[in-house]
Amino acid sequence: MSESEASTECPVSSFNEWDPLEEVIVGAVDGARFPPWHASVGAPLSPEQRALFQERAGQPFPADRVAAARDELDQLVEILAGEGVRVRRPEPRDHGKSYGAPGWSSTGLYDAMPRDLLLVVGDDVIEAPMSWRSRHHAASAYRPLLKEYFLRGARWSSPPKPELPDELYVDGWTDQPEGEPFRSVITEFEPTFDAADFIRCGRDIFAQRSHVTNALGIEWVRRHVGDAYRVHEVTLADDHPMHIDASLMPLAPGKLLIHPDRVPEVPEIFKDWEVRTAPPPVIPGDHPLYMTSTWINMNVLMIDEERMVVEAQDEPMRRLAEDWGMAAIPCPFRNFNSFGGSFHCATVDVRRRGGLNSYF
Repeated sequence: MSESEASTECPVSSFNEWDPLEEVIVGAVDGARFPPWHASVGAPLSPEQRALFQERAGQPFPADRVAAARDELDQLVEILAGEGVRVRRPEPRDHGKSYGAPGWSSTGLYDAMPRDLLLVVGDDVIEAPMSWRSRHHAASAYRPLLKEYFLRGARWSSPPKPELPDELYVDGWTDQPEGEPFRSVITEFEPTFDAADFIRCGRDIFAQRSHVTNALGIEWVRRHVGDAYRVHEVTLADDHPMHIDASLMPLAPGKLLIHPDRVPEVPEIFKDWEVRTAPPPVIPGDHPLYMTSTWINMNVLMIDEERMVVEAQDEPMRRLAEDWGMAAIPCPFRNFNSFGGSFHCATVDVRRRGGLNSYF
């Protein structure tokens, strides 16, 4: 490709989770803070995590944990660059600054998880209308990149900016009793979703309702992407759902990785795919996980159909990849896991080499 041809090529093009990765955004954990306490923050967490978030509301995360996670992110960047992927990073922000809207104020969280807030569908980068007040301006650190992509030919979309008033949240919300259907902490007052509640398989996009994503949010995405795509809502057996990519992970055409408990019945559309359950996590029970369970181990990143980035100490996941005919690329990431995500969460694939196809 000539230089003139490269300059006119759209910088954003990604339709699934496995085509050859050419450009990716990797998040930054610097300045991470516990958000101000709110019921919506606590809803996806365990009782122990809720207690910690209430105790440390508005305070910085431990500096040693941030430093260790930063080092692991830098190692991920080196690995991806070494595999031929162009890596982009957000601009650091001060998450201690207060902001708000009529009826509420908040400070921020972090810029660690771009997958939570940016949904790439083809040449379109969609900013998620997030329901946590502490993430109302989550895309700000990525705005310089979004402007660059837009100026170079990408589309840049955003749903109606949520107001996040009290009416969005269920007054007096409590966990549903065991055995009862899931009830979300958010209402249908306005469309909200986290981008990480969507997973892409070409023309088919799978989404779940959760404590951050409501039916209006899913419907907004369905109408926005149009008839070229089919948006499927899936129901998983998760008492505290938040983000689909630690429950249902398509790795390549015909290969689906699932959580052994949260997916008791594989959606019928995957009937012709080979489905494997994720191996039990090896994260020690005493390792701090502020915002996730140990099953974050299945939140892997595919560089292409044959290369999977896995946590360096996760020997069972490495063996699964190799048994499935994939090369496992190890990267230390356990300290980053503490902040609520792994390789898929910490990245957004901006460009993958490949077109729009149907895999069903």
